[in-house]
Amino acid sequence: MKRAGNTQNTSDAAGGPVLSKEGLPGWLDPVARVAETVEPLQLSRFLPPANGAGRQSAVLILFGEGPRGPELLLMERAGTLRSHAGQPSFPGGALDPEDGDPRTEGPLNAALREAEEETGLDPSGVQLFGVLPKLYIPVSRFVVAPVLGWWRRPTPVGVVDPGETARVFTVPVVDLTDPANRATTVHPSGHRGPAFLVESALVWGFTAGVIDKILHFAGWERPWDREKQVPLDWRA
Repeated sequence: MKRAGNTQNTSDAAGGPVLSKEGLPGWLDPVARVAETVEPLQLSRFLPPANGAGRQSAVLILFGEGPRGPELLLMERAGTLRSHAGQPSFPGGALDPEDGDPRTEGPLNAALREAEEETGLDPSGVQLFGVLPKLYIPVSRFVVAPVLGWWRRPTPVGVVDPGETARVFTVPVVDLTDPANRATTVHPSGHRGPAFLVESALVWGFTAGVIDKILHFAGWERPWDREKQVPLDWRA
């Protein structure tokens, strides 16, 4: 994956996206450093299979600035979907052949394309500045590249396909770091993981795990009660 540089443009000569830290607000510097320094096992114990198996995909972790300061863009999956119904997530999905090489520009193109398809945002207003190590979701066999973006020029967003998405919303980072909004989910299988109770939603699973690690390694995490539990059922 091409590392973040100091170029002024966010697309190359062929029109594809590139990574750039030029002009990022200072509060995003810790997140940019996470992308450059964090090791895969520091993010998750679920890493892509060594044999290359799994479906290549990408998500867009998009930071913007709202009325209450820095915020993240999330969406809530439709309740009628067969998998992860009603679960908040980052915009994203599987790579298409036209997205390009999964080892280089593919995840960047896929993250922007999926975000546009799911939320209606204008990709030209998004500056990509880093990519976290690829992670693995065993239940769906997705190999996920978390692509970091700065919403340099915000555009209206909303539900594009109600059959796929229930709502699109932003969450202030100050709410994500508030200890009162943090908890640990407990699945009947015994799996435990971080969760956030924000914007009338329970953010858990892969999405919450990535947010949790970003907050921790960026130095934004505040002490919270890890014994506060939220039970999940078998359908989760």
